[in-house]
Amino acid sequence: MIRIIDSGDVGATETIKRLLNRKAERDDSIQQTVRGIVDGVRARGITAALEYTEAFDKARLTPETVEVSRAEVDDAYAAAGQGFVDAVKRAANNIRAYHEKQKRLTWIDFQPDRSMGQLILPIERAGIYAPGGRAGYPSTVLMNAIPARVAGVREIVMVTPPGPDGRASYAASLVAADVAGVDRIFKLGGAQAIAALAYGADPVPAVDKIVGPGNVFVQSAKRMVFGQVGIDSVAGPSDVLVVADDTARPEWVAADMMAQAEHDPDAAAMLVTTSRGLAEAVRSAAATQFKQRKRQQILARSLADNSAAIVVRDLNEAMAFANDIAPEHLELCVADPFALLGRVRNAGAVFIGHYTPESAGDYYAGPNHVLPTNGTARVFSPLSVDDFTKRTSVLHFSREALMSSADDIETLALAESLDAHAYAVTVRRGE
Repeated sequence: MIRIIDSGDVGATETIKRLLNRKAERDDSIQQTVRGIVDGVRARGITAALEYTEAFDKARLTPETVEVSRAEVDDAYAAAGQGFVDAVKRAANNIRAYHEKQKRLTWIDFQPDRSMGQLILPIERAGIYAPGGRAGYPSTVLMNAIPARVAGVREIVMVTPPGPDGRASYAASLVAADVAGVDRIFKLGGAQAIAALAYGADPVPAVDKIVGPGNVFVQSAKRMVFGQVGIDSVAGPSDVLVVADDTARPEWVAADMMAQAEHDPDAAAMLVTTSRGLAEAVRSAAATQFKQRKRQQILARSLADNSAAIVVRDLNEAMAFANDIAPEHLELCVADPFALLGRVRNAGAVFIGHYTPESAGDYYAGPNHVLPTNGTARVFSPLSVDDFTKRTSVLHFSREALMSSADDIETLALAESLDAHAYAVTVRRGE
């Protein structure tokens, strides 16, 4: 099930690289299909979007029924049950409190002859894609909507696929959206939903940025509309890397790896440990837990194809390996995890200690669980309030300040053969 690799074995490096090379190939036929859908919605608006919805989701909707009504949201609350609603509200409070600390302030540095600063402004309208059916993730609705609301986005619009009955296919996401402060929800899924958000398809308004997970059709559509709108990222397969020593409990490590592996057949669950005994015990525990899990088909493929326990000489090698992989989720299950925290260079999120499973971050703690995948934690960051704001520079020169800088500005402009730039300064000399 979970293979064990000794980092010193011949060929180990190549084996590990193959395990981590999980980037999906771009399927030209999918690209062509998505291009047709995006172009259709761009040209014909809601009419095309609803035609695709009927074809793919078997739901017959009209421009008057495509928006989720208040009654549908109330029905979702009733169906979800009070225990779920209360848990969502507590999680939302934690997520909101964390993201409030990310807010940046407008600043201007006033000087006697010149002033400079920066305006921090929210985008006007954000769009959230919420998968439906068996892929519904109300926790991700919270993670996408709450930072937008904290940032001050004027209007948040969510799209989510309908079921054949014409209702949102995952009612729990409606509850999460309402708790998070989403303003409008539309029953649209797939590439047609992304196109409707990007170009507008009355009554669906055009947005400035689209965030949220989705299948290959959704991700392809997001890639195509980038530039027309902003996007969060084109997400790849998810992963976790657990760094552990012999103080870790194998049942706990196995559970954390299984939790990641159940997401998707392409998900990866990696253990890097200084103890071969722990690696063997984790493999045994995972085999036992596998029999108790519901998503066995997904787990079997993920664990067999993309997962491994890698035995290293010491924690120095373990951390070097972790930084090279740049995991989406990094767990430090060692005797002194804070001693390793300062050595983390590349990770989407770090989970410190034996009592901090990834699940705590996925659902409840507060930090965002929308994280960079496929090793992109080297250069990208978790979704945050910053993703829903824009920065505008502010500049003021007095006459004295401009005259004192005029020679340098003209010199630099002329060095680039942009004499009109230079003259824009020169003309002000002789007033």
